[in-house]
Amino acid sequence: MFVSRVQAIAACGAAALVLTACQPTLTVTTAPMDTEPDVSISATPQATEVEPSTPIVVEADGGRLQDVQVTGPTGVLEGEWDEQRTRWTSTDVALDYGASYTIQARAYDARGNVVTETSRFSTIEPEKFFKAYAEPAEGEVVGVGIPITVNFNKKVQNKAEVEQAMVVRTPETLVGAWAWKDDKTAEFRPKDLWPGDMDVTVDLNFEGVQAKDGVFGKENTSQTFRYRPSMVSIVDADTYTMDVYKSGELVNTIPVTTGKAGWETRSGTKVLLTKERVRLMDAASGGISEENSEYWRVEAPYAMRMTYSGEFVHGAPWSVASQGNANVSHGCVGMSETNAAWWWNENEIGDVVIVKNTGRPQDNDGNGLTVWNDEWHEWLARSANGAVFTQAPLTEISSVETNIEAVASENA
Repeated sequence: MFVSRVQAIAACGAAALVLTACQPTLTVTTAPMDTEPDVSISATPQATEVEPSTPIVVEADGGRLQDVQVTGPTGVLEGEWDEQRTRWTSTDVALDYGASYTIQARAYDARGNVVTETSRFSTIEPEKFFKAYAEPAEGEVVGVGIPITVNFNKKVQNKAEVEQAMVVRTPETLVGAWAWKDDKTAEFRPKDLWPGDMDVTVDLNFEGVQAKDGVFGKENTSQTFRYRPSMVSIVDADTYTMDVYKSGELVNTIPVTTGKAGWETRSGTKVLLTKERVRLMDAASGGISEENSEYWRVEAPYAMRMTYSGEFVHGAPWSVASQGNANVSHGCVGMSETNAAWWWNENEIGDVVIVKNTGRPQDNDGNGLTVWNDEWHEWLARSANGAVFTQAPLTEISSVETNIEAVASENA
């Protein structure tokens, strides 16, 4: 870290005042002080190989900073002052690679004496870089079950540093956490399901960040996507019903059937993966021969996949008599074709189905998007930094700062 300390000390000589006549004599003197200001910079001028993540700090000792300007290839760096205006710290996320910078600082003391200092340094030019991309993609609209996923092209060892560089911005503050699926994949989810009907921005501030020693992030990126209004359907195998909630309000209760004994539907929070108007379901794809009494081959209308192993929500006109009073399927959630058409039109990929009371749990085993089946403490156990708060969108921060400046101007 670069620290510029500027100390301005007034140079004062001895002074005397003598009063005459019959008045008493009064002598006033001032002690002499150093005539040379004490100026030091902890970073050697012309320093090289500075890491881009290093913040620039300028301090005044014995006075206050009047002005600080740090200039690089893209212009002047942004910074902020402490309350006493004795310390200035750069706020730019990272410096450029292989770039030269100039620090110019000016400070003054209580007597108005001014001292200036200039320092220069340059940053490293790494030989190895890592790249990363986030999902959902820019402009995409998804259901509230979709987590944020960041994929890396190299293994990440410095997980805490990398997590800190990944910022999630939401209109309302949420408690969430990054968790590592493996050394190349990090996922972010709130403690509870996403609220829905809101834009989310993901900032990957990787420039200057090392995934492991000597492997740096190439650039900073930002992308914004949208969570559509929340759609959550709760299937209860004990009551043979599906309660459908839209934006948190119950909008429909549908009679259903779930998996029968030996074919129980997995209980857990599932994320819809595909959407098909008609799905050909052939038991042979699961290794069941046509000679088996459990073999089936049907065209299921209005089908949406919940697991990779073959659990769907779909229309099941062949089991209408059992819907609402018995579980007779081979693991899918079935309903009448009329109800299925309505439900299919209301839901999209990424929406959520929660299945209860089947006696067969669905763990976070990769059989679908199962991130919500981790208990919160289990999710945090796979995080380097633990729970964090999402941050406000930059547009809102800018608006607040503008309002503060306007009020300050009016009160001046």
